[in-house]
Amino acid sequence: MNTEFKDLYIGNLRIQLPIIQGGMGVRVSNSNLAAAVSNEGALGVIAAVGLGEEVEIKELGYPERSVLSFTQSIRQARQKTKNPFGVNIMCVLTNYEDLVNAAQNESVDVIISGAGMPLRLPSLIKNTKTKLIPIVSSARAANIICSTWLRRYKRLPDALIVEGPLAGGHLGYSLAELEDKENFSLENILPKVVTVAQSFGNALVKIPVIAAGGIFDGKDIAKFMRLGASGVQMGTRFVCTHECDVDQKYKEAYLAAGQEDIVVIQSPVGLPGRVIRNEFVKRIIKGERMDFNCQYHCLYTCDPKKVNYCIAKALLNASRGQLEKGFAMCGSNAYRVKKIVSVKELISELAAEAQAALRN
Repeated sequence: MNTEFKDLYIGNLRIQLPIIQGGMGVRVSNSNLAAAVSNEGALGVIAAVGLGEEVEIKELGYPERSVLSFTQSIRQARQKTKNPFGVNIMCVLTNYEDLVNAAQNESVDVIISGAGMPLRLPSLIKNTKTKLIPIVSSARAANIICSTWLRRYKRLPDALIVEGPLAGGHLGYSLAELEDKENFSLENILPKVVTVAQSFGNALVKIPVIAAGGIFDGKDIAKFMRLGASGVQMGTRFVCTHECDVDQKYKEAYLAAGQEDIVVIQSPVGLPGRVIRNEFVKRIIKGERMDFNCQYHCLYTCDPKKVNYCIAKALLNASRGQLEKGFAMCGSNAYRVKKIVSVKELISELAAEAQAALRN
């Protein structure tokens, strides 16, 4: 049980505050937000997915434009902060290996990888600096990853992020599991993942477990640290910051949302996804085919012949403020966000609340 809000160690990498800003695509958490978070002592994270449209070299294919834009984002963040920051790369991306290679060529501090199990990730890393953090949704997944990495590559994850069913974006649970709140809650899953991490760790190797999904304030941070987490990952709270890279209209969708507007849809990725309901969402739930043509071929799990909209295009539109042509992804507590603040204000508030709650 952790009762102190203090440094988070990921291998030999020290993060001053035990908060990781969740990677949010498309273009929601880019270099500006990541750098601002890292400057405050937490770990900022750039989401690798969906960056290719910002590169205007049209003779390049989308995968090549994605890698180029991703590399530019990493370099821009490095110009804005001297502190560690990370990247999030989804396993389901068709150019996953290219993006991982770009990140490790830039010697990023941390690669976070979910939306599938990153069983091959260690084989793609050539440097000794970059830390590797899989995202899991169960103790079983944590055990598979740890045992596979140890057997094949003689290494273990530098940390594990366990993401509960209240998280934003794509979720590693079936719709039935999302309804089973007794067995599928972060409070239930986290201690089991901590036990797995401890079983693979030893006196020299510690695998910190980071709790994620539905964590809104410092009291939530304290609760999960008491359950064994070494830190937390938070996404939703960072959307409504001045430094967040997304369009103002995207942020305003959070401010306008009521609890009834937070819904779970089936995504073309093949996973449920939590979003803010709008007219576009209502139409895709009805099965309408939305101005569909696949320009990207970005996801292994998406069959353009079977889906009724392009999620890459919908999220890109939303990031630009065109919410009539897309939607905002969010966590279950997005409706509780009432104002736009600076990253500094937010992190100061979270730290003070967590410290007070842990003392009490």
